[in-house]
Amino acid sequence: MNTTTQNKNRIVPIIMMIALFGMIAFVTNLAAPMGLVLKQQFAVSNFLGLLGNLANFIAYAVMGIPGGILLQRVGYKKTALIAVAVGFIGVLVQFLSGHSPESLAFTIYLLGAFIAGFSMCLLNIVVNPMLNTLGGGGNKGNQLIQIGGSFNSLMATFTPAFVGILIGDAVSARISDVFPVMYIAMGVFAVVFFVLWSVNIPEPHITESKESMGSLMSGALKFKHFVLGAIAIFIYVGIEVGNPYIMLYWLEEMPSVGATIGGFVTGTYWFLMLIGRLVGASLGSKVSSKTMLSSLSIVGLVLVLAAIFSPTTNLIELPVLQRSAEGALSFGLAEVPINALFFVLVGLCTSIMWGSIFNLAVEGLGKYTPAAAGIFMTMVCGGGILPAIQGGIADAVGYISSYWLIIAALAYLLFYGLIGSKVNKRATE
Repeated sequence: MNTTTQNKNRIVPIIMMIALFGMIAFVTNLAAPMGLVLKQQFAVSNFLGLLGNLANFIAYAVMGIPGGILLQRVGYKKTALIAVAVGFIGVLVQFLSGHSPESLAFTIYLLGAFIAGFSMCLLNIVVNPMLNTLGGGGNKGNQLIQIGGSFNSLMATFTPAFVGILIGDAVSARISDVFPVMYIAMGVFAVVFFVLWSVNIPEPHITESKESMGSLMSGALKFKHFVLGAIAIFIYVGIEVGNPYIMLYWLEEMPSVGATIGGFVTGTYWFLMLIGRLVGASLGSKVSSKTMLSSLSIVGLVLVLAAIFSPTTNLIELPVLQRSAEGALSFGLAEVPINALFFVLVGLCTSIMWGSIFNLAVEGLGKYTPAAAGIFMTMVCGGGILPAIQGGIADAVGYISSYWLIIAALAYLLFYGLIGSKVNKRATE
Protein backbone atom coordinates (compact mmCIF):
# COMPACT_ATOMS: atom_id res chain seq x y z
CA MET A 1 0.00 0.00 0.00
CA ASN A 2 1.51 3.34 -1.02
CA THR A 3 1.81 6.30 1.32
CA THR A 4 -1.01 8.29 -0.32
CA THR A 5 -3.50 5.41 0.02
CA GLN A 6 -2.37 4.78 3.60
CA ASN A 7 -2.92 8.42 4.53
CA LYS A 8 -6.40 8.40 2.97
CA ASN A 9 -7.29 5.29 4.96
CA ARG A 10 -6.33 7.09 8.15
CA ILE A 11 -8.45 10.17 7.57
CA VAL A 12 -11.65 8.63 8.97
CA PRO A 13 -9.99 7.18 12.12
CA ILE A 14 -8.29 10.54 12.71
CA ILE A 15 -11.65 12.32 12.50
CA MET A 16 -13.12 9.77 14.94
CA MET A 17 -10.28 10.28 17.43
CA ILE A 18 -10.69 14.06 17.25
CA ALA A 19 -14.43 13.57 17.78
CA LEU A 20 -13.65 11.49 20.88
CA PHE A 21 -11.35 14.26 22.11
CA GLY A 22 -14.39 16.52 21.93
CA MET A 23 -16.66 13.95 23.58
CA ILE A 24 -14.36 13.78 26.61
CA ALA A 25 -15.00 17.48 27.20
CA PHE A 26 -18.66 17.31 26.16
CA VAL A 27 -19.62 14.52 28.59
CA THR A 28 -17.30 15.61 31.41
CA ASN A 29 -18.49 19.23 31.29
CA LEU A 30 -22.12 18.13 31.26
CA ALA A 31 -21.87 16.78 34.82
CA ALA A 32 -21.42 20.05 36.73
CA PRO A 33 -24.04 22.14 34.84
CA MET A 34 -26.46 19.24 35.35
CA GLY A 35 -26.16 20.08 39.03
CA LEU A 36 -28.39 23.10 38.35
CA VAL A 37 -31.07 20.69 37.15
CA LEU A 38 -30.60 18.29 40.05
CA LYS A 39 -30.78 21.15 42.56
CA GLN A 40 -34.14 22.30 41.22
CA GLN A 41 -35.81 19.00 40.34
CA PHE A 42 -34.89 17.30 43.62
CA ALA A 43 -34.61 20.40 45.86
CA VAL A 44 -31.10 19.53 47.03
CA SER A 45 -28.08 21.55 48.18
CA ASN A 46 -25.08 22.60 46.11
CA PHE A 47 -23.11 19.70 47.59
CA LEU A 48 -25.72 17.14 46.54
CA GLY A 49 -26.16 18.85 43.17
CA LEU A 50 -22.46 18.27 42.51
CA LEU A 51 -22.67 14.55 43.31
CA GLY A 52 -23.14 13.82 39.59
CA ASN A 53 -19.86 15.59 38.89
CA LEU A 54 -18.27 13.69 41.79
CA ALA A 55 -19.56 10.36 40.43
CA ASN A 56 -18.13 11.18 36.99
CA PHE A 57 -14.68 12.00 38.33
CA ILE A 58 -14.45 9.38 41.08
CA ALA A 59 -14.56 6.79 38.29
CA TYR A 60 -11.01 7.90 37.42
CA ALA A 61 -9.82 6.78 40.86
CA VAL A 62 -11.43 3.39 40.28
CA MET A 63 -10.50 2.89 36.61
CA GLY A 64 -7.21 4.75 36.12
CA ILE A 65 -4.84 1.87 36.84
CA PRO A 66 -7.13 -0.98 35.62
CA GLY A 67 -7.53 1.03 32.41
CA GLY A 68 -3.79 0.91 31.84
CA ILE A 69 -3.76 -2.84 32.46
CA LEU A 70 -6.67 -3.29 30.02
CA LEU A 71 -4.73 -1.33 27.42
CA GLN A 72 -1.73 -3.61 27.85
CA ARG A 73 -3.86 -6.73 27.41
CA VAL A 74 -6.27 -5.92 24.56
CA GLY A 75 -4.59 -3.03 22.73
CA TYR A 76 -5.69 0.47 21.81
CA LYS A 77 -8.47 -0.23 19.30
CA LYS A 78 -10.35 -2.67 21.52
CA THR A 79 -9.89 -0.39 24.54
CA ALA A 80 -11.29 2.51 22.50
CA LEU A 81 -14.29 0.40 21.43
CA ILE A 82 -14.95 -0.63 25.03
CA ALA A 83 -14.67 3.02 26.14
CA VAL A 84 -17.12 4.21 23.48
CA ALA A 85 -19.63 1.45 24.30
CA VAL A 86 -19.41 2.23 28.02
CA GLY A 87 -19.84 5.94 27.26
CA PHE A 88 -23.01 5.23 25.29
CA ILE A 89 -24.38 3.15 28.19
CA GLY A 90 -23.49 5.85 30.72
CA VAL A 91 -25.32 8.58 28.82
CA LEU A 92 -28.23 6.19 28.14
CA VAL A 93 -28.63 5.56 31.88
CA GLN A 94 -28.63 9.32 32.49
CA PHE A 95 -31.29 9.65 29.78
CA LEU A 96 -33.38 6.91 31.42
CA SER A 97 -33.22 8.78 34.72
CA GLY A 98 -35.37 11.44 33.05
CA HIS A 99 -38.06 8.80 32.51
CA SER A 100 -37.76 7.20 35.93
CA PRO A 101 -40.00 7.63 38.99
CA GLU A 102 -39.03 10.69 41.01
CA SER A 103 -37.94 8.51 43.95
CA LEU A 104 -35.37 6.69 41.78
CA ALA A 105 -34.37 9.32 39.22
CA PHE A 106 -31.61 10.95 41.29
CA THR A 107 -29.89 7.62 42.05
CA ILE A 108 -30.19 6.42 38.45
CA TYR A 109 -28.68 9.67 37.17
CA LEU A 110 -25.71 9.32 39.56
CA LEU A 111 -25.19 5.75 38.34
CA GLY A 112 -25.16 6.98 34.74
CA ALA A 113 -22.64 9.72 35.59
CA PHE A 114 -20.40 7.12 37.26
CA ILE A 115 -20.56 4.80 34.24
CA ALA A 116 -19.81 7.72 31.90
CA GLY A 117 -16.78 8.51 34.06
CA PHE A 118 -15.35 5.04 33.33
CA SER A 119 -15.61 5.81 29.63
CA MET A 120 -13.95 9.21 29.95
CA CYS A 121 -11.04 7.69 31.87
CA LEU A 122 -10.47 5.01 29.22
CA LEU A 123 -10.75 7.54 26.39
CA ASN A 124 -8.17 9.76 28.06
CA ILE A 125 -5.79 6.80 28.17
CA VAL A 126 -6.35 5.98 24.49
CA VAL A 127 -6.88 9.08 22.36
CA ASN A 128 -3.50 10.81 22.76
CA PRO A 129 -1.29 7.88 21.68
CA MET A 130 -3.82 6.86 19.01
CA LEU A 131 -3.75 10.30 17.39
CA ASN A 132 0.02 10.40 17.65
CA THR A 133 0.28 7.03 15.86
CA LEU A 134 -2.30 7.92 13.21
CA GLY A 135 -0.24 11.02 12.45
CA GLY A 136 2.89 8.94 12.07
CA GLY A 137 4.49 10.22 15.25
CA GLY A 138 6.88 13.15 15.46
CA ASN A 139 5.71 16.67 14.63
CA LYS A 140 2.70 15.45 12.62
CA GLY A 141 1.50 13.28 15.48
CA ASN A 142 1.94 16.15 17.93
CA GLN A 143 0.06 18.44 15.54
CA LEU A 144 -2.94 16.09 15.54
CA ILE A 145 -2.89 15.95 19.33
CA GLN A 146 -2.94 19.76 19.45
CA ILE A 147 -5.89 19.81 17.01
CA GLY A 148 -7.69 17.27 19.19
CA GLY A 149 -6.94 19.32 22.29
CA SER A 150 -8.30 22.45 20.63
CA PHE A 151 -11.53 20.65 19.72
CA ASN A 152 -11.71 19.40 23.30
CA SER A 153 -11.54 22.99 24.57
CA LEU A 154 -14.13 24.10 22.00
CA MET A 155 -16.61 21.49 23.23
CA ALA A 156 -15.87 22.45 26.84
CA THR A 157 -16.81 26.02 25.87
CA PHE A 158 -20.00 24.91 24.15
CA THR A 159 -21.43 22.51 26.76
CA PRO A 160 -22.30 24.83 29.72
CA ALA A 161 -23.67 27.46 27.34
CA PHE A 162 -25.86 24.85 25.59
CA VAL A 163 -27.16 23.51 28.91
CA GLY A 164 -27.96 27.07 30.01
CA ILE A 165 -29.99 27.63 26.84
CA LEU A 166 -31.90 24.35 27.24
CA ILE A 167 -32.91 24.75 30.88
CA GLY A 168 -33.84 28.43 30.42
CA ASP A 169 -35.64 29.17 33.67
CA ALA A 170 -33.59 26.96 35.96
CA VAL A 171 -36.21 27.20 38.69
CA SER A 172 -38.37 24.71 36.79
CA ALA A 173 -35.52 22.71 35.21
CA ARG A 174 -35.79 18.93 34.88
CA ILE A 175 -33.50 16.22 33.52
CA SER A 176 -35.75 15.88 30.47
CA ASP A 177 -34.87 19.49 29.50
CA VAL A 178 -31.31 18.36 28.74
CA PHE A 179 -32.30 15.38 26.56
CA PRO A 180 -31.00 17.11 23.36
CA VAL A 181 -27.47 17.07 24.83
CA MET A 182 -27.81 13.38 25.60
CA TYR A 183 -29.14 12.61 22.12
CA ILE A 184 -26.06 14.26 20.63
CA ALA A 185 -23.71 12.34 22.93
CA MET A 186 -25.31 8.95 22.26
CA GLY A 187 -25.41 9.64 18.52
CA VAL A 188 -21.72 10.51 18.36
CA PHE A 189 -20.77 7.48 20.47
CA ALA A 190 -22.80 5.18 18.21
CA VAL A 191 -21.29 6.54 14.99
CA VAL A 192 -17.73 6.44 16.34
CA PHE A 193 -18.17 2.86 17.58
CA PHE A 194 -19.26 1.47 14.23
CA VAL A 195 -16.66 3.44 12.29
CA LEU A 196 -13.83 2.30 14.56
CA TRP A 197 -15.15 -1.26 14.38
CA SER A 198 -15.05 -1.26 10.59
CA VAL A 199 -11.70 0.40 9.85
CA ASN A 200 -8.16 -0.82 10.28
CA ILE A 201 -5.99 1.42 12.40
CA PRO A 202 -2.38 0.94 13.50
CA GLU A 203 -1.73 -0.08 17.09
CA PRO A 204 0.72 2.08 19.03
CA HIS A 205 3.57 -0.06 20.30
CA ILE A 206 3.22 -1.06 23.93
CA THR A 207 6.54 -1.72 25.62
CA GLU A 208 6.46 -4.83 27.74
CA SER A 209 8.16 -4.50 31.09
CA LYS A 210 9.71 -7.37 33.05
CA GLU A 211 8.56 -5.69 36.24
CA SER A 212 4.98 -5.85 37.46
CA MET A 213 2.77 -2.77 37.41
CA GLY A 214 2.69 -2.84 41.21
CA SER A 215 6.47 -2.77 41.38
CA LEU A 216 6.70 0.10 38.90
CA MET A 217 4.06 2.12 40.78
CA SER A 218 5.85 1.51 44.06
CA GLY A 219 9.07 2.73 42.44
CA ALA A 220 7.43 5.90 41.14
CA LEU A 221 6.02 6.69 44.57
CA LYS A 222 9.51 6.71 46.04
CA PHE A 223 10.24 9.97 44.23
CA LYS A 224 9.17 12.83 46.49
CA HIS A 225 8.73 15.34 43.66
CA PHE A 226 6.42 12.89 41.88
CA VAL A 227 4.26 12.30 44.96
CA LEU A 228 3.90 16.06 45.46
CA GLY A 229 3.15 16.37 41.74
CA ALA A 230 0.41 13.75 41.93
CA ILE A 231 -1.19 15.78 44.73
CA ALA A 232 -0.79 18.87 42.55
CA ILE A 233 -2.71 17.19 39.70
CA PHE A 234 -5.50 16.26 42.14
CA ILE A 235 -5.70 19.88 43.27
CA TYR A 236 -5.33 21.35 39.78
CA VAL A 237 -8.28 19.44 38.31
CA GLY A 238 -10.34 20.50 41.35
CA ILE A 239 -9.52 24.15 40.58
CA GLU A 240 -10.21 23.72 36.87
CA VAL A 241 -13.71 22.35 37.52
CA GLY A 242 -14.71 24.05 40.78
CA ASN A 243 -13.74 27.61 39.85
CA PRO A 244 -16.11 28.00 36.86
CA TYR A 245 -19.00 25.81 38.00
CA ILE A 246 -19.42 27.20 41.51
CA MET A 247 -19.50 30.56 39.71
CA LEU A 248 -22.24 29.17 37.43
CA TYR A 249 -24.34 28.13 40.43
CA TRP A 250 -23.87 31.58 41.95
CA LEU A 251 -24.81 33.45 38.76
CA GLU A 252 -27.84 31.21 38.12
CA GLU A 253 -29.36 32.25 41.44
CA MET A 254 -29.16 35.95 40.53
CA PRO A 255 -32.48 37.13 39.06
CA SER A 256 -30.66 39.61 36.83
CA VAL A 257 -28.39 36.91 35.38
CA GLY A 258 -29.94 33.44 35.34
CA ALA A 259 -28.90 30.12 33.80
CA THR A 260 -28.60 31.20 30.14
CA ILE A 261 -26.25 34.12 30.76
CA GLY A 262 -24.47 32.22 33.52
CA GLY A 263 -23.86 29.27 31.19
CA PHE A 264 -22.41 31.54 28.53
CA VAL A 265 -20.11 33.27 31.04
CA THR A 266 -18.95 29.85 32.23
CA GLY A 267 -18.33 28.82 28.63
CA THR A 268 -16.09 31.87 28.28
CA TYR A 269 -13.84 30.41 30.99
CA TRP A 270 -13.28 27.30 28.86
CA PHE A 271 -12.76 29.45 25.76
CA LEU A 272 -10.00 31.32 27.58
CA MET A 273 -8.47 27.96 28.46
CA LEU A 274 -8.34 27.24 24.73
CA ILE A 275 -6.61 30.58 24.11
CA GLY A 276 -4.21 29.93 26.95
CA ARG A 277 -3.30 26.50 25.61
CA LEU A 278 -2.56 27.92 22.17
CA VAL A 279 -0.36 30.63 23.68
CA GLY A 280 1.26 28.12 26.02
CA ALA A 281 2.07 25.81 23.11
CA SER A 282 3.82 28.67 21.30
CA LEU A 283 5.87 29.55 24.41
CA GLY A 284 6.54 26.00 25.57
CA SER A 285 10.02 25.84 24.04
CA LYS A 286 11.02 29.21 25.50
CA VAL A 287 9.59 29.16 29.04
CA SER A 288 10.22 26.36 31.54
CA SER A 289 7.37 24.39 33.11
CA LYS A 290 8.56 25.59 36.53
CA THR A 291 8.29 29.24 35.49
CA MET A 292 4.92 28.74 33.81
CA LEU A 293 3.37 26.99 36.79
CA SER A 294 4.79 29.37 39.40
CA SER A 295 3.99 32.61 37.58
CA LEU A 296 0.45 31.62 36.60
CA SER A 297 -0.29 30.33 40.10
CA ILE A 298 0.56 33.83 41.36
CA VAL A 299 -1.66 35.45 38.73
CA GLY A 300 -4.46 33.04 39.63
CA LEU A 301 -4.11 33.91 43.31
CA VAL A 302 -4.32 37.63 42.52
CA LEU A 303 -7.44 37.14 40.37
CA VAL A 304 -9.30 35.01 42.92
CA LEU A 305 -8.37 37.36 45.77
CA ALA A 306 -9.66 40.27 43.67
CA ALA A 307 -12.91 38.36 43.14
CA ILE A 308 -13.28 37.62 46.86
CA PHE A 309 -12.70 41.19 47.99
CA SER A 310 -14.57 43.01 45.21
CA PRO A 311 -18.13 44.09 46.08
CA THR A 312 -20.68 42.01 44.19
CA THR A 313 -22.54 45.25 43.48
CA ASN A 314 -19.76 46.32 41.08
CA LEU A 315 -21.05 45.32 37.65
CA ILE A 316 -19.35 44.92 34.29
CA GLU A 317 -20.79 44.28 30.85
CA LEU A 318 -19.80 41.05 29.11
CA PRO A 319 -20.82 39.81 25.64
CA VAL A 320 -23.21 36.90 26.23
CA LEU A 321 -26.18 35.03 24.89
CA GLN A 322 -29.32 36.08 26.78
CA ARG A 323 -32.99 35.15 26.90
CA SER A 324 -35.80 37.73 26.81
CA ALA A 325 -38.96 37.56 28.92
CA GLU A 326 -40.71 36.03 25.91
CA GLY A 327 -38.06 33.30 25.67
CA ALA A 328 -36.28 34.64 22.57
CA LEU A 329 -32.49 34.30 22.45
CA SER A 330 -30.24 37.17 21.44
CA PHE A 331 -26.55 38.02 21.62
CA GLY A 332 -25.51 41.22 23.32
CA LEU A 333 -24.02 42.82 26.42
CA ALA A 334 -25.24 41.86 29.87
CA GLU A 335 -24.24 43.12 33.29
CA VAL A 336 -22.66 40.61 35.67
CA PRO A 337 -20.74 41.17 38.92
CA ILE A 338 -17.11 42.00 38.29
CA ASN A 339 -16.22 39.03 40.50
CA ALA A 340 -17.36 36.75 37.64
CA LEU A 341 -14.87 38.41 35.27
CA PHE A 342 -12.01 37.65 37.66
CA PHE A 343 -13.12 34.01 37.99
CA VAL A 344 -13.37 33.67 34.20
CA LEU A 345 -9.87 35.09 33.68
CA VAL A 346 -8.47 32.30 35.86
CA GLY A 347 -9.03 30.10 32.80
CA LEU A 348 -5.96 31.69 31.20
CA CYS A 349 -3.95 30.48 34.20
CA THR A 350 -5.28 26.95 34.49
CA SER A 351 -4.94 26.34 30.75
CA ILE A 352 -1.29 25.27 30.83
CA MET A 353 -1.05 23.84 34.34
CA TRP A 354 -1.71 20.17 33.53
CA GLY A 355 1.23 19.93 31.14
CA SER A 356 3.52 21.89 33.43
CA ILE A 357 2.73 19.75 36.46
CA PHE A 358 3.07 16.51 34.50
CA ASN A 359 6.45 17.51 33.04
CA LEU A 360 7.81 18.52 36.45
CA ALA A 361 6.46 15.45 38.22
CA VAL A 362 7.83 12.79 35.83
CA GLU A 363 11.27 14.34 35.38
CA GLY A 364 13.94 11.78 36.20
CA LEU A 365 11.50 8.88 36.61
CA GLY A 366 12.83 6.90 33.66
CA LYS A 367 11.25 3.44 33.45
CA TYR A 368 8.67 4.42 36.08
CA THR A 369 7.09 7.08 33.85
CA PRO A 370 4.28 4.87 32.36
CA ALA A 371 3.23 3.74 35.86
CA ALA A 372 3.39 7.36 37.02
CA ALA A 373 1.01 8.33 34.20
CA GLY A 374 -1.47 5.74 35.48
CA ILE A 375 -1.28 7.20 38.97
CA PHE A 376 -1.85 10.65 37.49
CA MET A 377 -5.02 9.42 35.82
CA THR A 378 -6.42 8.21 39.15
CA MET A 379 -5.71 11.63 40.69
CA VAL A 380 -8.05 13.26 38.16
CA CYS A 381 -10.76 12.35 40.70
CA GLY A 382 -9.88 15.66 42.35
CA GLY A 383 -12.14 17.25 39.71
CA GLY A 384 -15.08 15.70 41.52
CA ILE A 385 -13.96 15.78 45.14
CA LEU A 386 -12.76 19.39 45.50
CA PRO A 387 -15.79 20.97 43.74
CA ALA A 388 -18.11 18.91 45.99
CA ILE A 389 -16.23 20.21 49.04
CA GLN A 390 -16.42 23.74 47.67
CA GLY A 391 -20.15 23.27 47.07
CA GLY A 392 -20.55 22.20 50.69
CA ILE A 393 -18.63 25.28 51.84
CA ALA A 394 -20.86 27.44 49.62
CA ASP A 395 -23.93 25.91 51.31
CA ALA A 396 -22.51 26.82 54.71
CA VAL A 397 -20.90 30.26 54.25
CA GLY A 398 -21.81 31.48 50.75
CA TYR A 399 -20.49 31.24 47.22
CA ILE A 400 -17.80 33.91 47.34
CA SER A 401 -16.38 32.69 50.66
CA SER A 402 -16.09 29.17 49.22
CA TYR A 403 -13.31 30.47 46.96
CA TRP A 404 -10.91 30.48 49.88
CA LEU A 405 -10.60 26.78 49.06
CA ILE A 406 -9.40 27.79 45.57
CA ILE A 407 -6.92 30.18 47.20
CA ALA A 408 -5.50 27.33 49.31
CA ALA A 409 -5.32 25.09 46.23
CA LEU A 410 -3.50 27.70 44.13
CA ALA A 411 -1.11 28.32 47.02
CA TYR A 412 -0.19 24.63 46.95
CA LEU A 413 0.47 24.79 43.20
CA LEU A 414 2.72 27.80 43.79
CA PHE A 415 4.59 25.82 46.46
CA TYR A 416 4.97 22.90 44.06
CA GLY A 417 6.24 25.10 41.25
CA LEU A 418 8.80 26.87 43.43
CA ILE A 419 9.89 24.15 45.88
CA GLY A 420 8.07 20.82 45.65
CA SER A 421 9.01 20.12 42.02
CA LYS A 422 12.72 19.93 42.77
CA VAL A 423 13.90 16.54 41.55
CA ASN A 424 14.84 14.30 44.46
CA LYS A 425 16.52 10.95 44.64
CA ARG A 426 14.32 8.07 45.65
CA ALA A 427 13.50 7.91 49.33
CA THR A 428 15.32 4.59 49.64
CA GLU A 429 18.59 6.02 48.33
